[in-house]
Amino acid sequence: MAGNKQKLKTRIFRSYLTSTVSISMVLFLIGMFGVVVLNAERLATYVRENIGFTLILNDNVKEIEVIRLQKMLDATPSVKSSTYVDKETAAKQLQKELGEDFTGFLGFNPLLASIDVKLYAAYTNPDSLAVLEKNFLQYPQVKEVTYQRDLVNIINENVRKIGLFLIVFSGLLLLIFSALINNTIRMSIYSQRFVINTMQLVGATRSFIRRPFVMRSILYGLAGALVANILLFALILSYSSELNGVIDLANLNIFMSVFIFDVALGIIISWGSTVLAVNKFLRMKFDELFY
Repeated sequence: MAGNKQKLKTRIFRSYLTSTVSISMVLFLIGMFGVVVLNAERLATYVRENIGFTLILNDNVKEIEVIRLQKMLDATPSVKSSTYVDKETAAKQLQKELGEDFTGFLGFNPLLASIDVKLYAAYTNPDSLAVLEKNFLQYPQVKEVTYQRDLVNIINENVRKIGLFLIVFSGLLLLIFSALINNTIRMSIYSQRFVINTMQLVGATRSFIRRPFVMRSILYGLAGALVANILLFALILSYSSELNGVIDLANLNIFMSVFIFDVALGIIISWGSTVLAVNKFLRMKFDELFY
């Protein structure tokens, strides 16, 4: 008798351990995707702020005029940064790309000095870029303004599509993962269906029967959420240098939001799934428990 009781306890512990591991893995994936979703705007900003203009300068522009122009550009609200590239530096960069010294072949350096201008993300839509292009051309030091128009359109279009995709996909992912957790918990409750029926036979009320299952399930759901968050934050810290610029590691609000969401989701799904599963077996007759 004591041996059978010990085996039952072991089987119950294993079923809940399996549930906890499953919940941890699912919540880990949800948390990881949550970090991506919450940082989607930062990623879009990071991509957009790599869009910029190249202001090609007149050949006779003096250095003092270039410095004055660069200061004016840096003071413009739309400009995030500006970098001056002189003729010699431009020639070296092109030589590196071509793999040969074209200045020796031509006998002179045909390239002009330029200023690379990076913009803030809010000014990288096509309309704003067109206005800025006209404004930059009004500077007397500037001969020509170039930027990749097709690339700008592609980036802006893809950012909108990715944003919509993330919203739809996160909703589907949440439904799928909730179903997985629900099925895992139902399987763990299924192994104790005869215990539930025995408690009913001795006169225990439904709320009394549900209480220990719900409390235990909430505890395991909380434990699974904590394990998932620890794994998630350990992964992010391990690849912090690679993720810098894509994920805002200094923004604690994002990580706190993911942590709270994971914990709340683990508790809510565990509670709801347990209540539904226990109620199902409470309604079943003894003969039905064998199927």
